Amino acid sequence: MERQNFLLPTEVLEANMKAAQAKVRYPFYKLLLLGMMAGMFVGFGAAASSTAMHGIADVGIARLIAGCIFPVGLMMIIFVGGELITSNCLMISGVIDKRYSALSMLKALAVLYISNLIGSVLVAILVYYSGILNYTGGATGAFAINVAFAKVNITPGAAVCSGILCNILVCAASLMATAAKDIAGKTWAIFFPIFAFVICGFEHCVANMYYIVLGMLASGNGDYVARAQEMYGLSKEAVQESLTIGGFLSNQIPVTIGNILGGMVFVALPLYAIHKSRGENKMKAHVHTASETHCSICDFYEAASRAEREDA
Repeated sequence: MERQNFLLPTEVLEANMKAAQAKVRYPFYKLLLLGMMAGMFVGFGAAASSTAMHGIADVGIARLIAGCIFPVGLMMIIFVGGELITSNCLMISGVIDKRYSALSMLKALAVLYISNLIGSVLVAILVYYSGILNYTGGATGAFAINVAFAKVNITPGAAVCSGILCNILVCAASLMATAAKDIAGKTWAIFFPIFAFVICGFEHCVANMYYIVLGMLASGNGDYVARAQEMYGLSKEAVQESLTIGGFLSNQIPVTIGNILGGMVFVALPLYAIHKSRGENKMKAHVHTASETHCSICDFYEAASRAEREDA
């Protein structure tokens, strides 16, 4: 019988917890670099999507185009290497399963949060000085200001709810990528949930690190501020009052809380409750390398999975 080309939900949960076990044991420098890479890759996706959509007046079409481009950030993270705090909220499953302590998880998440910030800010600075904000007579710079302005002025309640919705989709994308066994399957698994979150405009704390910092940088350029007033009706005073460290934190704090709740409470814990009891006495999931054409371990796992389904 032909072997299935994807992991079952119980196997995905097991694979995710095993990966988290390795992460909590990473040396500080490795986790720091992985977090920085992830922040940079998200920044690239945000920069490309913003550049593509900045001149489109219709919000729906603009977000549709952005949604087609932004997923490249998570694709680079999955295929090249990187760790986001948002998808790593799934680590709570390993804590509940007593594979590592809550303190170990919190330490890892703290390092990832800081390193994601470093990577995102680095790309924002490079984008600002690269000159791409000058496109369309500075309209790209004005768009950066408008995006950042909208984000720092979102209400805390809306930011938390939007953050929850965002990370449900981000964590789903990460789990679906784990389920797929080939790069084409992983690509599509990543694409659609991220596509959905961008179209809806949900709030992602790491993406916002890039967007708001870039807007803060752009707000120091008089030409971009003038274009923002012309295009979006934003006064210089309003921009300068909003795009500050305080404005940055007013977005980051509730969005981060929402992202954590979305990943842990709305995805990781329900999936653990659903699947762990079924998989407790079965095999441990194994993800073989892309170069393997045949894997006896995976064959064993699939036989056990088929037996479980038949018993059910």
